[in-house]
Amino acid sequence: MGPSDDELRRILSTARTIAVVGLSEKPERDSNEVARYLKTVGYRVVPVNPAVPEVLGERSYPSVSAIPPEIRVDLVDVFRRSDQVPPIVDEAIGRRVPTIWMQLTVRHPEAAAKARASGATVLEDRCIMVEHRRLRIAPVS
Repeated sequence: MGPSDDELRRILSTARTIAVVGLSEKPERDSNEVARYLKTVGYRVVPVNPAVPEVLGERSYPSVSAIPPEIRVDLVDVFRRSDQVPPIVDEAIGRRVPTIWMQLTVRHPEAAAKARASGATVLEDRCIMVEHRRLRIAPVS
């Protein structure tokens, strides 16, 4: 069981910067569609993809830990296979990112438990765009 709707509202209303791990430069990919949506509702999106230098007009970083420390990351949104989650979670824990969100079909119970033990809120197998729309969160200002 994940966070309640009230907790989701709090997370999505207070986050400002979202690192999207696995953000594709291809507009037809889910990661690109979700990141574009997040930008349109006011979030700062930080692409994490070692294969591309820039996505959606934003500099891309090869890993969460490569994002400069002066960029505060409020949420890490994971678009990678479940077996690739543990190092991403470790990097998010190292940065003290308060929320780790694994997109649809992405689950890793051990990594999720480790993140929760560090104090992070973790969501698995849920789409941030779907939840944002469902809860009718106001645009980030």
